[in-house]
Amino acid sequence: MTFGIRFVGRMVVASALAIAALPVIVPTAGSQACPDIDVVFARGTAEPPGVGGVGRRFVDSLRAQVSPRTVDVHGVNYPASSNFTGGTVFKMNVVEGVRDESNHVRSVASVCPNTKLVLGGYSQGAVVTALATSGVVPTGIARGAAPLPLPARVADNVAAVVLFGTPAGWSAEKYGAADIHVGPAYASKALEFCAPGDAVCTGTVPSQDHGPHHQYGVNGMADRAAAFAVSRLSALSQGSPAS
Repeated sequence: MTFGIRFVGRMVVASALAIAALPVIVPTAGSQACPDIDVVFARGTAEPPGVGGVGRRFVDSLRAQVSPRTVDVHGVNYPASSNFTGGTVFKMNVVEGVRDESNHVRSVASVCPNTKLVLGGYSQGAVVTALATSGVVPTGIARGAAPLPLPARVADNVAAVVLFGTPAGWSAEKYGAADIHVGPAYASKALEFCAPGDAVCTGTVPSQDHGPHHQYGVNGMADRAAAFAVSRLSALSQGSPAS
């Protein structure tokens, strides 16, 4: 079976309060403070806290391919709510994920500048990661209620971005963002996966068959995404251009 793949071509902190809002990575005795690679993954709708099933498959495959390099994992902390009719409340849940991911990326880039970041997301989590990189604010959300866009320099710390089943068309409307894609600074290092028959990411008329949308952890795409991330990491380690 041939699976569809889309290549995506799309501050100084002003106060001590803003700095305090960022998570801090603190070296501990006997531990490696900064990993070689840090994976930041946003799980899909209604999955339990952590990286979710697709994220776990992706992380396991990535770890196997980059060994013996060290890999840390951050599951984006947000509700992953299924309250799709919740309007602004639902959108703010997504914004909460964007804020957590953005803060984590800023912190790693600041404290561990040699660590390479790999960003990912599945379904609703793909929206979170896309918005984190693009700086797009969902309609109906005051810009002041959303996190500031990632500084341009942070893009250099990100080796790859992988998205699975990104909502489009009818499925994207509830997020209040017409263009759910990674930002321009990340486009050349990003890869989106949309399985054939997945009405969520194709934006075609929805059906009762959600099977294709739930198969990313077992249809080989998570492994292929890991291989893509590894290729990006290898290119950076060999001194090739990052974009």
